[in-house]
Amino acid sequence: MKHRGRHRRQRRGRALRGVLAGTALALTAAATIVSASQAVSSDNPGPLKSVTSAAELKNFQLKEHLASKSSLDRLATSMGGTVGVSTVLEHTNRTMRNTAECVPTETEALPVAPTATRAYCWDDADSASQRWLPQSVTTSGDADEDGRWGANRVILSGWTHNDAKPDEPTVSRGLARVAVVDANDLSSMTYRWVLLVVPTEDGSDYRKLSSSISGMVWYQDKLLVTASPTDSDHQSLYVYDMNRIQRTSVDSPAVGKVPGGWSAHGYGYVMPAVASYNLTGGTCDPASDDGTPCFGSLSLDRSSTPDSLVASEWFPAGADQRSRLWRYSFSGAGDRSGLLATNALGRADAVEAYSTKATGIQGVLSYRSAGDEKADWYIGHAPGAKDRHGTLWRLDSEGAKAARCGTDEESRRCWAEHAESLSYWEGTGEVWSLTERAADQRNAWQGTAVPERVLYAVPLSSITGSLK
Repeated sequence: MKHRGRHRRQRRGRALRGVLAGTALALTAAATIVSASQAVSSDNPGPLKSVTSAAELKNFQLKEHLASKSSLDRLATSMGGTVGVSTVLEHTNRTMRNTAECVPTETEALPVAPTATRAYCWDDADSASQRWLPQSVTTSGDADEDGRWGANRVILSGWTHNDAKPDEPTVSRGLARVAVVDANDLSSMTYRWVLLVVPTEDGSDYRKLSSSISGMVWYQDKLLVTASPTDSDHQSLYVYDMNRIQRTSVDSPAVGKVPGGWSAHGYGYVMPAVASYNLTGGTCDPASDDGTPCFGSLSLDRSSTPDSLVASEWFPAGADQRSRLWRYSFSGAGDRSGLLATNALGRADAVEAYSTKATGIQGVLSYRSAGDEKADWYIGHAPGAKDRHGTLWRLDSEGAKAARCGTDEESRRCWAEHAESLSYWEGTGEVWSLTERAADQRNAWQGTAVPERVLYAVPLSSITGSLK
């Protein structure tokens, strides 16, 4: 569940092919048919309707802003230099729990159909924290065709501070962090947090991101994340360099330069933004349906030519507005790794856009199978109620199909509970996603937390086979 108003959105390694026997048994037990109260139809999003008018397509246009290398280097030098992903992996300090170690409320949040073949629960310090919301996932399978970043297989998970939780201190609001997960050994995964920050123009300091990272894509050496409509710099996307991770030196609640060094709210590592994109039509307005989209979910499509960034917008389930899906091409220039393709004015245009009847989109994916003329679009729908499974839809120009977990025509609520973004690891054929909630029994953020957070993978072939 997003907390930001109207909008929200190759090779296979042997270790990634194996399915642990214990995991499979536990997941089979979790994949029983949902109750009649869960097996209720979601509103059918209908077929994709292509957006073709120049005026409508212009709503998606972005302007690129690159931070100066000298300013970034100044910040890095003052903080003692940069480190890479491998350094963070060498110093992981939290452990993912395998399925057998998850509590019932966590495994019950998994998809009913199709079932997950891999599933993990977070360290106890994070699984029941109501201060943070896991909202996005991307992997080294996005970053590079061989599925590795250097010698490592890595999963990144973006978490946003839960500003809806009462009485949270001002210094914590707007924080955004990324779990860097060591996925080299899928039976024993560990991770460490890196705080996302935005540097000042001259590189003398940095601030917290102050945005909800409901969407996140790791492509080549860059990490692209969504920005909230309330972003202080009115940006829509921020870009981070995976080679520019920097160590902090002071453990304090502050974010930025402090007496004695650098602080990141207690985190040992930060990543400063190296670029950003804003919508040329102006900041999206979460209070009105003015045609300017707010970014919700993101994912990478390696089946397009060139590779592309796909995006969706979010409205509450049952809203009158209808969500759009669109894509931008990535640049093929050697000096623009991980950045979007832009024209001479530094503007990136959407190369494809669709309108749908969908609301409540919490994840988006686009993929074109070999031999198909067009890509299929997948969207995840999450209900607002507690302990309710979502629906996974596949959309094309002819209509929409949903995964089913029963014979009844209405049994479409089979996806995970409060599932968030989608990420396709092409080398392994797996779609990764994660669930968000750790609310109390009243679905609020004050009482005893009920952990329902799980990171999981489902083969794309299983998804397509379950669609009816």
